Amino acid sequence: MNQQISTPLPTAQPVPPVRHFTIQLSSTRRGARLARRLTTHQLDEWGIPHGTDLSDCAALVVAELAANAVIHGRTPGRDFRLTLRLPLAPDGTPPTCTLRIEVTDTRPDRLPPPPQDLTLTTPDVPAGRGLLIVDTLAIRWGTRADDQLTKTVWAELTDPRSRADQAAGHGLR
Repeated sequence: MNQQISTPLPTAQPVPPVRHFTIQLSSTRRGARLARRLTTHQLDEWGIPHGTDLSDCAALVVAELAANAVIHGRTPGRDFRLTLRLPLAPDGTPPTCTLRIEVTDTRPDRLPPPPQDLTLTTPDVPAGRGLLIVDTLAIRWGTRADDQLTKTVWAELTDPRSRADQAAGHGLR
């Protein structure tokens, strides 16, 4: 006699909607500049106006990550990719949440130092502060090897005003 056993399937947790933007750009200084401009334009389209703290911070972080992709992650003839992700509230508006920025390049063998190994360069050195800027502006950042051909450097930002409000509410100022 066969007996059928019915096991209820686990119910899927609702996934919050996410605004998503991805573009391939040339691994040139022009491509890095375009990444920064497209970021502020896309955020404006998503309801985060030009000139706001979050827009300005995102522009700086994208500028640094894109410049690093062009300078340190470039393979001749290969592009880099910019990805922006912004979770939405149930009503479709951007909540006070995390903007994720990802820049993918074609040099997985050239990893940036981890956040804990960053050091301040001397004032007379003209370069070497980009990841310190990212580390200062981002709530967290890191690197992941996607495959044998690419790596992604990512950073997560929140509106600096909402962080200050949260800190004030917790006595963390």
